[in-house]
Amino acid sequence: MLLFVIRTVFIVVVSGFAVRTARIVGESNLANPYVLWVGIMLVAVGIVVGDWLTPRKRIPTISAIYFGVIVGIFLSNLINDAFQPALQTYLNPRVHVPFASFMTICICYVFVSTLLQTKDDFRFIIPYMEFSKEVKGSRPLVLDTSVVIDGRIADVAETRVIDQPMIVPRFVLQELQSIADSSDKLRRNRGRRGLDILNKLQKSPGVEIRIHDAEVPELEGIKEVDQRLVVLAKLLGGKVVTNDYNLNKIARLQGVEVINLNDLANAMKPIVLPGEPLTVKLIKRGEEQGQGVGYLDDGTMVVCEQGSHHLGEQVKITVTSVLQTSAGRMIFGRLEGAPGPSRPGGNSAPPRD
Repeated sequence: MLLFVIRTVFIVVVSGFAVRTARIVGESNLANPYVLWVGIMLVAVGIVVGDWLTPRKRIPTISAIYFGVIVGIFLSNLINDAFQPALQTYLNPRVHVPFASFMTICICYVFVSTLLQTKDDFRFIIPYMEFSKEVKGSRPLVLDTSVVIDGRIADVAETRVIDQPMIVPRFVLQELQSIADSSDKLRRNRGRRGLDILNKLQKSPGVEIRIHDAEVPELEGIKEVDQRLVVLAKLLGGKVVTNDYNLNKIARLQGVEVINLNDLANAMKPIVLPGEPLTVKLIKRGEEQGQGVGYLDDGTMVVCEQGSHHLGEQVKITVTSVLQTSAGRMIFGRLEGAPGPSRPGGNSAPPRD
């Protein structure tokens, strides 16, 4: 609506300028005032139509054209002033003005073309202006598809420990929509869960989440979502948030910092030392004979020796060892008061699911 008002005001202002100019030209008998008015209005309408047809303009491109024209006009005026006496001597006065205009056009073209081709190399010389929303924190968090579907990022964000903006690239959102529209029921439910998590994040107070849909030239030709995510995070100076092991490795190899929610979850689990008491409910048998298996509230697996006869019971155990694996943490222990030394937990095989 605002753009429509601005364009309408522009047409009205140009129309008034065209009428005034046409009246002056008509009174001076320099040209046909109606032709002049129509010409000015056609130019104005052409500008508005061109603006309407290109809604997504790149600031570096516009800046290159803008500064190229300014520098071209400035230098052409300096050259014209420096060589004006010589030009007036050797050129006919009626030819001098068209020649100066032609020289201005040529210089502007050369500078605009040069800046468009080298704008990335000379960014430190030409002050390109980049408009971006002011956000909290210094380094944004770029969310991966897996971490959105996982859902724990919403719980972490609600704790207010994250003050950086969270960015969801457009291609990640498209991948979520594709998963949500899948014919496979499991994939469809996962995709819909991811969309629900994004909706929850957007409604959470104190959480800043943005959909990044700006056109980035560096992403052209890259089809893999993981690689696009790494390139975008590097351009934004942000960190990738993921649960994907492969993406974790790819990002670190390319110098992009990664926050793995699995590592974060493992780091937040309470530390249990050998010899400490622990209460757990045993729910199934373990791989080794006599073992019982239970789980803590955070999902940590507890393997209890001599616990197979206490399935379904809440028992007290003494921790004997803690094993940290890539899948999480495993705690080994024995029933309190059970005779005999406990078998080392690291030598026990993990229980069957």
